[in-house]
Amino acid sequence: MDDLLDRALNAAQLAGASYADVRVVEARSQIIEVKNRKVATLQEPSSAGVGIRVLIDGAWGFAASADLELEEVERCARLACRVARASARVRREPIRLSRLEPYRARWETPLARDPFSVSLADKIALLVEATGVMEREPKVRVAQGGLHFWEERKRFASTEGARIEQRIVHSGAGISAWAAGETDLQVRSYPNSFGGQYESAGYELVERLDLAGHAAETAATAAALLEAPLCPAGTTTVILDGSQVSLQVHESCGHPAELDRALGHEANFAGTSFLTPDQLGTLRYGSQVVNLVADATSARGLGTFGFDDEGVPAQKVDLVREGRFVGYLTSRETAPLVGLESNGTMRAEAWSHIPLIRMTNINLEPGAWKLEDLIADTDEGIYMETNRSWSIDDRRYNFQFGTEVGREIKRGKRGRLLRNCTYTGITPEFWNRCDGVCDASDWEIWGTPTWGKGQPSQVMRTAQGAAAARFRDVQVGVGYGT
Repeated sequence: MDDLLDRALNAAQLAGASYADVRVVEARSQIIEVKNRKVATLQEPSSAGVGIRVLIDGAWGFAASADLELEEVERCARLACRVARASARVRREPIRLSRLEPYRARWETPLARDPFSVSLADKIALLVEATGVMEREPKVRVAQGGLHFWEERKRFASTEGARIEQRIVHSGAGISAWAAGETDLQVRSYPNSFGGQYESAGYELVERLDLAGHAAETAATAAALLEAPLCPAGTTTVILDGSQVSLQVHESCGHPAELDRALGHEANFAGTSFLTPDQLGTLRYGSQVVNLVADATSARGLGTFGFDDEGVPAQKVDLVREGRFVGYLTSRETAPLVGLESNGTMRAEAWSHIPLIRMTNINLEPGAWKLEDLIADTDEGIYMETNRSWSIDDRRYNFQFGTEVGREIKRGKRGRLLRNCTYTGITPEFWNRCDGVCDASDWEIWGTPTWGKGQPSQVMRTAQGAAAARFRDVQVGVGYGT
């Protein structure tokens, strides 16, 4: 492998590259989905290949191949150089990279139990058991469960002297129950919607979640939602559970803090950003209790790694400190444009893709409240749990979210179950209405496994750490009928 990396870099330099890096990635995954006790999906894809990125005349070139023979790797390097020369003809300004010490290192995801060592039969049996329990609820028409596992082995080298090896393992698990009435359909998920919880971890995540042990409650709540009253429309206090705060952070802070979007270099899928560079250090993004960080070192986060795909080490950096917008997610190319150095957020979906700025773990730091104390301190409002829908404009400014479950709050106590709960707002106004964040006892890092960006599209796994939080004077109950 060292010979392959050297040959790629040498070929690029001989073809005129002032800088080159090469990534060799071997990847495999396993996806198991069971519906009503029957296997619905069983996939075990794998791939291996090389991606080579070069700079010539201040412009990028990139080429990739699934053939790891030495002659093909050299051809791929020369092709990347031809692409760079063609790109240089139309570039506006030459690309300059922020300085970087070349690292020689190895990093692996900490695991207690390798998920690929667990038998397929045991995994399927777990999901059959969990969906079987949910089916016992008469109103549940569809009982679903899934397990997802990924492994990447990466080797990175650059003409600056970097040599980095990484093994990254992600796991995910969850269940959901769909209950049907005469005129309504409701869903309840555990431990989160859209497939469950995902972590940088091994099979210990699945064991900790105890899907079968939570299946009956999940199904019962789905059935109860059919009879629950609609979320009332109006303005009230809202307490969001940690998983919903996590998605709020992802959509209204993580995306707009990507510097390529803020500079107008990237707009596909998630749009641009209202967090333009002139607001750095001055915009009042939220209240004093709002502290947001990008932390690629967080335990169990899907955005956790040793080094990004430019060889920059994982870091923890402020995005919002005491409500003030103070930082971006940056790359070696974009950081110098705003007087910074890369904080290590460049990642590619696979060997076949060029790296892009991607969220790492975007975390709302814990506050001082216990959840029950926060509810007790709320005279009237709604406690909303588990995302069901989301919509946000292409500048990440105006949004509307829906949740699976709502609970009425009256005189500091949880009351009736509510269905079809929604809330809407404008990002900085909403975060400035946050007057309470729960402490570390309620904090969790929630995985987002299918975040799209770029064209051609790339799907990346990221995470957001959050605890429950309270927001005053929020518009609720808009967007759903009876």
